Amino acid sequence: MINIRTRLTYQFVLLVTLILLLFSVGVYFFSRLYLQKRFYKRLQDRALTTTTLLFDLKQTDSTVLRLIDAPNREPLLNENISVYNEKTRQVIFSTNPANSRFHEQFIPLLNPASQTVFLNRNEYQIVAIHLTRGQTGNWVIVSGIDQAGSDALDDLKKILIVMVLVAILLLGVSGWFFADRALAPMWGIVQQVNAIFPANVQKRVRHPNSSDEIGVLVATFNQLLDRIEQALNTQKMFIANVSHELKNPLTRISSQIDVALIQKREPEVYERTLQSLQEDAQTLTQLTNTLLELANTVAQARDLPLEPVRMDELLWEARLQLQQWHTDYQVQLNFPDFPDEEDALIVRGNKPSLKVLLMNLMENAGKFSTNNTAVVTFAARAGIITITVFNEGPPIPQTDLPHIFQPFFRGNATAQSSKGHGVGLAVVAQVTELHQGQISVQSGPQGTTFTLTLPTATAI
Repeated sequence: MINIRTRLTYQFVLLVTLILLLFSVGVYFFSRLYLQKRFYKRLQDRALTTTTLLFDLKQTDSTVLRLIDAPNREPLLNENISVYNEKTRQVIFSTNPANSRFHEQFIPLLNPASQTVFLNRNEYQIVAIHLTRGQTGNWVIVSGIDQAGSDALDDLKKILIVMVLVAILLLGVSGWFFADRALAPMWGIVQQVNAIFPANVQKRVRHPNSSDEIGVLVATFNQLLDRIEQALNTQKMFIANVSHELKNPLTRISSQIDVALIQKREPEVYERTLQSLQEDAQTLTQLTNTLLELANTVAQARDLPLEPVRMDELLWEARLQLQQWHTDYQVQLNFPDFPDEEDALIVRGNKPSLKVLLMNLMENAGKFSTNNTAVVTFAARAGIITITVFNEGPPIPQTDLPHIFQPFFRGNATAQSSKGHGVGLAVVAQVTELHQGQISVQSGPQGTTFTLTLPTATAI
């Protein structure tokens, strides 16, 4: 594969070479037109001079013509002047009678309606001028070879070819140099990136000019590093929390088995031990299920079937199922600003996932509320559905608020006051993101409020 430096050099040389070729062709073409026009003008002057000598001064000697043309430093090569009379249909004058037939072949091409005719035949250039004397028409035909103009064009062609070849060589060298200068910051960026490892992922790539294209690329790469660092930190916290959650029940199970095997005991003691082991096994099962639920939510994000879901009805279903599982929980549903249009109540999403989201919020509020009550308020306005879940539990420390939606995060206060694994709110955050919504939390002395916003189906 050709690297960028070589490709830029090739493109630069090719582009400028094409421009130089077009310029050289233009110079050569217009120079040729100019020389041809100048030679035609000289032939035309010779024709007018011949006319004056022949019809006015009655002098047609070739010596006189050469004397008149003496100021011109370059004589015409193979010059031939003929006068053709239309009435007699004969050449009445020729400076080279032996070559008069050369002009006679052009007579059928002459049109009396045209005063001046310009012709080309091989290397010869011919000018014919129509003159009328009385009732007789005559054609004065002058021909010659522009050897000086041809030599000048040949010299110009050689000069242009040499100059283009030299320019291509210089363009290749300068293009290679400037491509290296332009890509020099990239090598520095590559070296900085190669120095970043998981142990020092907090390092960032630096570039002096943040407004140019490379600066934008560096800024985008640094944003990627931010996300990678966040993912690594989340992974570390996830592993630490999972290890802690698995260690506790496994340690209890191992300890109870060891104690039971020390000596023989009464059947009642073994029964109590088995019941305790059953509770720890249920804890492990619940933890495994929550892990699978979180993994499925992330892995199947793009494959979730979407359908129109009416959120007010889903709230009632989630409330009913939650109270079947937790008979001591109370859920108050409030609809203070209920819309008249049904479209304002419908979102496009996955109904089971949204139901889990609502149940997790209600269960979290009932668990931490002092009276096991969750107050849910529903509002729909301007294409946005807003659901707030409030509980009167103890306030969440401000240091814990940025982390409560991370998997397996549990603050010191919640870890001591209630059972759980810290997965429910992580599932809430994932499902909310999948449905292009937002979830936020505010906590104070009066209680904690979770605010969920989802766009309606018509707003997406």
